[in-house]
Amino acid sequence: MPAARSPHLQAIPSATGAIARLVWARLLEAGIEADSLLSKVGLTVKQIQDRKARLSAESQIRFLELGAEALQDDALGFHLARDFDLREIGLLYYVAASSRTIAEALSKAERYCRLANEGISLRFAAKEMAITLKYVGVKRRSDRHQMEFWLTSIVRMNRVLSNRRMAPNRIKVAHHRRTMPAEIRLFLGCRIEFGSDVDEIVLPRSAGPMPIESADNYLNDLLVTYCEEALAHRKPGGGSLRACVENAITPLLPHREARAEEIARRLGMSHRTLVRRLASEGLTFAGIFDELKIDLAKSYLKKDELSISQTAWLLGYGEISAFTRAFKRWTGVTPRQWRADGNPKRTSDVPPRTRVAQASSSRR
Repeated sequence: MPAARSPHLQAIPSATGAIARLVWARLLEAGIEADSLLSKVGLTVKQIQDRKARLSAESQIRFLELGAEALQDDALGFHLARDFDLREIGLLYYVAASSRTIAEALSKAERYCRLANEGISLRFAAKEMAITLKYVGVKRRSDRHQMEFWLTSIVRMNRVLSNRRMAPNRIKVAHHRRTMPAEIRLFLGCRIEFGSDVDEIVLPRSAGPMPIESADNYLNDLLVTYCEEALAHRKPGGGSLRACVENAITPLLPHREARAEEIARRLGMSHRTLVRRLASEGLTFAGIFDELKIDLAKSYLKKDELSISQTAWLLGYGEISAFTRAFKRWTGVTPRQWRADGNPKRTSDVPPRTRVAQASSSRR
């Protein structure tokens, strides 16, 4: 008899859809027809226009990526976060804005973050003034736009609430950029460490006790009561076990530490339990591992700012030649050819699943 599936892992994370609606508006302003982009990610115009409708967190990430490609804006997440009215965040913003201090606002943002987006977990360490973001049940992979949106929004919110141009001490992100666009560096006021094993902002410790000018104890009490009621009626959003496994594998690939035993440990389960739960969903660790490497390779190669040698390293290959051979097995072309053709549709006639199986059997 198969093991019972964890409801936490099976729930599909949802979001209020505020970011997707900002992308939609930006596309309309640019005169770009967005219906087809929505359909590609399983969303509809009706969902976008209905501000009460919650959207799939993963669909929102994918729509943001497609929107960036259509707009030819490599920093779309940053631009949206820099320009939008913070009140569009909704309840989460008003809870923070009515709090007494920055530290209190961030503590409440940590607790109620999933009311806005179940696919993001926010952790606030008051002593270090560190805000850590983690994707929950959706694929972090090489996504940059939503994470840059969140990080920029957090910086903006702290500046608005404190009425000071506060610059973080440091920012770390898991995705990769060869260089940080000057406009992002100037706006944030600090260096960003790309390719980190964490997505995190660290604010000056002096920021914690800073008073918030819009503090309103009575309003805050009412909003907190409402948030607690809403939280009690929401089911845990954890997404698929596959997404959790992929998110754990990705940062370990460059260090060649993405072994099944280590992934199981990081997910808080035994190796045997991980194998059993994957099998109950018709999956294997080796299959997920290889398909993830193929998807990451293509994603990295789309970005001209990452060299082929950097891409090979990010996937755990010590030599470009080993990566080139593997990529040709997967796609029928070399990484250089794939990049030159701009995501070619011509690949090997071997079906994708078969190519993955072949790659798995010949894995180093």
